[in-house]
Amino acid sequence: MTKLTATIAVLAALVCAAGAFYWANGTGSSPRGSKVLQPAQVSAASAVSEHVGPSQPAPSAVAEVGRAPSPSSEATVPFHAGEVLDFAADVAKLSNVANLRLQIIDRRNFFGKNAWHLQAFARTENPLRMMFELDDQFDSYSDATTLASLQYEMHLSERGEKQESIQRMTTTGAEHAAANATQTRVAAGTRDPLGMMQYLRTVDWEKVREVRGPVYDGHKLYDVRAAYGGSAGSIAVPAGTFAASKIDLRVFDAGVELKDAHFTLYLASNPMRTPVLLEAVMPFATARVALVKMK
Repeated sequence: MTKLTATIAVLAALVCAAGAFYWANGTGSSPRGSKVLQPAQVSAASAVSEHVGPSQPAPSAVAEVGRAPSPSSEATVPFHAGEVLDFAADVAKLSNVANLRLQIIDRRNFFGKNAWHLQAFARTENPLRMMFELDDQFDSYSDATTLASLQYEMHLSERGEKQESIQRMTTTGAEHAAANATQTRVAAGTRDPLGMMQYLRTVDWEKVREVRGPVYDGHKLYDVRAAYGGSAGSIAVPAGTFAASKIDLRVFDAGVELKDAHFTLYLASNPMRTPVLLEAVMPFATARVALVKMK
């Protein structure tokens, strides 16, 4: 897979959190042909994600800096069941190379826990689609209070080749999982890209200037740090013009910041704190993921 197509393949996750990009671009390829992923690599600076073993102790959580109050009920979060956000992605000089959709499906009981079902879709568009056909779906079941990941799913279809991954997050090895799911050991409070994106919307950035925590992208754990960058003024995207706040995202692997890319998220200054734009500056290209419509 080329660097360009690898970038397109993870643009949906880029909208949700920065970490997923680094896996795709760093490896240059995706694992194929297996419904069960291998254990993630051990990171000295972040929680360890691995298959559950009976004698393995749960790793300690990575602390958050400037912890924002966690949402305690559906009424306190800025999003709602049925929300749909559609985005268009431009990469380098190519416009609308992919369409992205973020959805809040519902709030439900998930193995005895209250959870949000979050979903994202990515689809390449012509002319790129003629060279690289991609139809990917991501599903997250995230704790309704903390938005920590309970289960993360990747249903990928690239050039007609399919990959399925269903990973049930566990801190103790005692969590229930369906027969087709792999248990993955993570630190308490670990979020997946979809949950991290929605969590950033719950932060009161007027009071909290930085948050951090472990993010698992389906392959590896990263420490993601999000810092308030001040007012961005008016941001014009196809969905309209929004007063917005700027959030700078930094990603660390084994305690070392990944310097080869930078991500900036813009959240509208409205009650929903709608994500309206994500900009990614990478060594080989820049990407702009802009809101087209919402409901």
